[in-house]
Amino acid sequence: QAQLVESGGGLVQAGGSLRLSCAASRIILSTNGVAWHRQAPGKQREWVATVASGGATNYAASVMSRFRVWRDNEENTVYLQMTSLQPQDTAVYYCTTSFRGRAYWGQGTQVTVSS
Repeated sequence: QAQLVESGGGLVQAGGSLRLSCAASRIILSTNGVAWHRQAPGKQREWVATVASGGATNYAASVMSRFRVWRDNEENTVYLQMTSLQPQDTAVYYCTTSFRGRAYWGQGTQVTVSS
């Protein structure tokens, strides 16, 4: 079964760091861009960052210089390093990609930042 699985979320104090992983099964992540999105309670899902198939990255203004996204094609995994976390970063984080004409989303991983 083709799927994406996020991991690495948890509870962290403000100013702390977390590294999220997006591991793919039966999906070759190197063929397309992979994006991270997040959804906070009561808010719409928002885009966070993208790593293109060639490795180029883009970030939302709210996370620029604090988050870093990269891919490890050998591990077929994409990572999101989050630093200087703030309570407003609290959300469920999802990774998504397209493969063979179909969009895939993971189940999400919860990130909670306490003040």
